[in-house]
Amino acid sequence: MISLTDSQKIGMGLTGFGVFFLFFGMILFFDKALLAIGNILFVAGLSFVIGLERTFRFFFQKHKMKATSFFLGGVFVVLIGWPIIGVVLEIYGFFLLFRGFFPVVIGFIRRIPVLGSILNLPFISGYVDKVGESNTMV
Repeated sequence: MISLTDSQKIGMGLTGFGVFFLFFGMILFFDKALLAIGNILFVAGLSFVIGLERTFRFFFQKHKMKATSFFLGGVFVVLIGWPIIGVVLEIYGFFLLFRGFFPVVIGFIRRIPVLGSILNLPFISGYVDKVGESNTMV
């Protein structure tokens, strides 16, 4: 079992609540308040889990500046009151930021009994293989 420090446990809770508020805000027709709370909790939770310095190093690497600007710009746009545009910007920035992790996640999901067989279906496997390819390093 992985042992977590108290701040990492708090970060996991904040991140979980952030994802919940983001999901709930999208279900409720892009509610500005819920999306704003979700964004703040998600970013705060991430910094608690991996640490403030590592968070800054992750987001502000030279080759990730475009992705960071889209993600944080989307957070800002949601906070000023344009939730649909902000969420689109955030999703694009999220995929640019974390595209190096997708091959690991897809490899993990393929080992799960039911989900792995779904990902290996003919019309899904080609798309998943393309998403799972990594041309850039994290």
